[in-house]
Formats: sequence, C-alpha cells, structure tokens
Amino acid sequence: MFIKVGEYMNWLIPSNPNVYDSISAFNSLEYVDWKQNVNYSTGDIVFIYLTKPIQKIMIKTQVVKVDIPFNETIEDKVFWTDEDQYGLSKEKHFIRLKLLDFNENSILTLSDLFDHGLSTAPQGPMRLKDNLLEYVLSNFSSQIKIVYPDEMNIEPNVELIEGAVKRVAVNQYERNPVARQMCIEHYGLHCQICGLDFEKRYGELGKGFIHVHHVTPISQVNEEYVIDYTKDLIPVCPNCHAMLHRKNKKGDYYSPDELKQLINK
Repeated sequence: MFIKVGEYMNWLIPSNPNVYDSISAFNSLEYVDWKQNVNYSTGDIVFIYLTKPIQKIMIKTQVVKVDIPFNETIEDKVFWTDEDQYGLSKEKHFIRLKLLDFNENSILTLSDLFDHGLSTAPQGPMRLKDNLLEYVLSNFSSQIKIVYPDEMNIEPNVELIEGAVKRVAVNQYERNPVARQMCIEHYGLHCQICGLDFEKRYGELGKGFIHVHHVTPISQVNEEYVIDYTKDLIPVCPNCHAMLHRKNKKGDYYSPDELKQLINK
C-alpha cells in the first residue's frame, strides 16, 4: 500500500550528474521542468536521487504543473552536460518542480536506502512507500538550506576540477561534491578550528553534519583549477565558517590558522 502525505503521492526519481546538473539548476531557477515519464499529479512530492558518483537523495521538490510541452518549458540548456540527451528531451512532456529542500547531510545514501527497504538502485521513477518513505521524510526539514552535497567514495588520485563557471543570471561557481567528501574523509567530521563534533554534541541529530570551507574563496579564483582537498578545503562548524568570511582590520579574510589562534587566546 502506498503512503500519501495529505492527498499527494510521493515519488523517487534518479538524475545522472553526468547528464544534467540538477543541483545547480535548482539553486539557480525558481522552477525546474522535468521529463514526465509517469502519471504525476499537481501537488505530488518528488525526491531526486543523484546517481554515480554521488548515489544519494539530494533534493525534495513538489509538482506545481503537469503536461507541459517542450516549447513551453523553462530554458535550462546551460545545465545539460550531455547535449544529445537534451535534444532527445524535446519529444517529451514535462512537469514543473518547485524546490522544497536540499539534503546537506551524510544521509539518504544508497546504502542507507537499502537498509530501509529499497531493493535496487533507482533506474526510473518509483513510488515511495512504507518504511522507506517514512525514513526519507524524516530526514528532510521543512525549510530550504544552502546545499553542501556530499557522499560517494572516489579514488584519491582523481583530478578534481573546482570553480567551473556557469553563466546564469550571475556567475555561479560550482562546488565540487567529490572534493567535499574526500576532504571530510581525510579530516573527519569535527571542526578543524574549534573541535566541535556535531554527533557528540547533538547525538543522532548531528550525525554527518559539517560545513566545508574553501581556504581560498573560489569566487576569487575566476578560473578552473585542480583542487587539493587536503590543502584547499577544511571542515568547519557553521560558527567558525561565518567567522572565516569576516574581514580583519586590514580588510583581509581570516585564515583557519589565524582564527584558531584567536580562539586559543
């Protein structure tokens, strides 16, 4: 028996990051139009699972319109990394999705979903039900947050490109989710400045939570560069993260070492 929240059906759909950059799309657009492969209804909740290398539910949305022909869709070609697939989408009808929430924690991974009733990796739209639906719903809050995508296990010799510019309304510098996760695996989930461990402080609520700070702000790089996740990134708590983005009397940002010395004093 399928579970509904209110009168709405709950769906899980896969999205291939190598074909379509759904995170940047939902960060940049008020609505995103998605291929209508099944019989969605206005008001349905749609969770988006990012396939390899991320393998994690990242986005919660709601259907606000159905049966949209391609010539009435919102322009999003800039987010398609596979132009052939973009061309094929012109033959489809679409649903319009509104962003409700991003998953910024180390949860809702493929292994987590298997543990809560998923039988196989998502290959197409599927309805969520029973324990799996309850688990997914319980790990999304009701408000939209800044996304800090993580997960995935990548070989440490992978060359990681950081700072790729997408020209939408303004220049948007992509944050590489692979680099973020490798940084966390290297340093751990505690703040490298004040030492805060969210799981130790808050228990299950804080499990897997941390921010990752770019030591050199990628907005100052203005070009692609190969990132060293042990030198260019550092896990920090939100308080220390905010302080790192404040300037000293000289007008410069504090470095992690400078902020740590300030705390120790």
